[in-house]
Amino acid sequence: MASASTFSLSSLRAALPSPPSICFPNGFSPSNLKIARPKSGPRQLNSFVGLAPLLPIFSSPDSFSFEHCFPTVDNGSRFFAMRHGRKVPKLNRPPDQRKALLRGLTTQLLKYGHIKTTRARASTVRKYVDKMVTLAKDGTLHKRRQALGFIYEKQIVHALFAEVGERYGDREGGYTRIMRTLPRRGDNAPMAYIELV
Repeated sequence: MASASTFSLSSLRAALPSPPSICFPNGFSPSNLKIARPKSGPRQLNSFVGLAPLLPIFSSPDSFSFEHCFPTVDNGSRFFAMRHGRKVPKLNRPPDQRKALLRGLTTQLLKYGHIKTTRARASTVRKYVDKMVTLAKDGTLHKRRQALGFIYEKQIVHALFAEVGERYGDREGGYTRIMRTLPRRGDNAPMAYIELV
């Protein structure tokens, strides 16, 4: 009984699978492997090739390689993506400051009828002024409350809703006009007048 339950070491070795053998190119041994240190200075980024070995010893055709198993992703060393289709003008401000600036410019334009500002701000604020005039042409209570939530001064909203019907009743858009003027003294920023038609 005891002799039947015991196993010999040789039978166990025969039952186990043999370990995989790694074939190296001719004349190569792992003890001869030297790792090169990177030189100082700017270094060009390599494209990502998946899990392909980075050592040149495995790139010979008679050795194995993983390059055929993984797709190559090459971004061309671009660090900044282009803003295709994103038409929000930033105006060099974070979103909360940008919204406050546009609300202030819209309020001043509706109050005084014309203002002088940079061309980028003028072309950006034109959209918001046209939207306020469109809300006033509708004239409902909901549209009035939307305008009150955007324009800073309450009296301007009520005056806008009162007189927009006779001023822009037959006009279907384009309630503002931008006229270019001389650049600003000091930083040479392009300036423009924006006014209500």
